[in-house]
Amino acid sequence: MEIIFGLITISLTVAVLFLLAFVWAVRSQQYDDTYTPAVRMLFEDNETQAPTEQPQ
Repeated sequence: MEIIFGLITISLTVAVLFLLAFVWAVRSQQYDDTYTPAVRMLFEDNETQAPTEQPQ
């Protein structure tokens, strides 16, 4: 029976830590930009393309 109380305590501690991490992420404005990630794949990314070499 002691192990069950220990496991419940550990799981509640982990749950509270995840809740605190989520609240921190929301307050630090991690989730404010919801538009850009949805359309990022539609933009052409010219900077990452490697230049093609001409054979000699």
